[in-house]
Amino acid sequence: MVSYVDDFSITVASPSHRGNIRKLQGLFDTVATRGRDIGVSFSVPKTELIHWRTPGQRSPPSTASIELEGHLFQPSKVVRWLGYWFTPPPQHHPPLQTPVIPSPGYLFLRQTPILSPGAGVKPFLCHRIANGLLLPILTYGADLLTPNSSALRGMYRFWHRVQRWTTNNFFPMPTSIVSREACLPPVILYCRYRRRLAALRVACAPPYPNPASSRLPQSFPSLYSFRAQDSSRHLTVGLSSVYLPLRWKTKTLSPPTRKHLPVDALAHLTLPLQEGLTRLPLGLHAPSPPGANIPPSELMKRAYQALRTRARIMLLRDWVTDPLTPP
Repeated sequence: MVSYVDDFSITVASPSHRGNIRKLQGLFDTVATRGRDIGVSFSVPKTELIHWRTPGQRSPPSTASIELEGHLFQPSKVVRWLGYWFTPPPQHHPPLQTPVIPSPGYLFLRQTPILSPGAGVKPFLCHRIANGLLLPILTYGADLLTPNSSALRGMYRFWHRVQRWTTNNFFPMPTSIVSREACLPPVILYCRYRRRLAALRVACAPPYPNPASSRLPQSFPSLYSFRAQDSSRHLTVGLSSVYLPLRWKTKTLSPPTRKHLPVDALAHLTLPLQEGLTRLPLGLHAPSPPGANIPPSELMKRAYQALRTRARIMLLRDWVTDPLTPP
């Protein structure tokens, strides 16, 4: 998988770590050979190795190393990829469990004794600290990972404390009033807003260099009809209605007996933003392919910013009307 510009990752799976090592070495030799044929070389010393485990595996982490072109690489305990940290055991809500990320509660306890409202710090400065320091760490990964109910409850309790600290209101004050007084949206609505922005980035990215955009549904209103070969839905042909994934325009059933495919779920999040549009704009950072009949890049940039503004308006509207935050 090509991750970003000149970086790529190779992921394999087998019943043993030794089998994984052999597969990784074989795939690396294949990639290196093809690169030499076209005059491309790789910086092997920058290679990182990590062994992942399934939730059912209780054995200790593997220490099996890999040898590539005379270099020996030991498995890492944590690997950063596109701004996210990955650890050997699966982590469903990194901001609350991964020790690499500073705990928002720890930062809150470090800041509140120094910057309490009674110490002369103005409320708008407390708001900046909460919005610029605590909220990004609390919602880390929320644009791609959906926190479960227990994680959301913990995030909600912590964020409620931050809102009260920002406004210096009394404890009996209703939650909805504290949220509006602090000008800090509820964490549940903010996570939904983050996922919608992430879906918009995928939907407006050119599909020919982006592996996620190239797997959007064929009926998605993109300016390019290009789709990856492995994005076909032919594997779902013949499935019963119980197991058939929902189409990207279909709402999630209640109870959720059927779900969207992950890429279709991203496409579904952009559905409210597409009102009045026939096609979504593309964020081009390079000249378009030859023969492509698309609007100028400046026009599409303004359209993309307008969609982001529309997403923010939806956040403010949900803040007022959503039953999770009654007035």
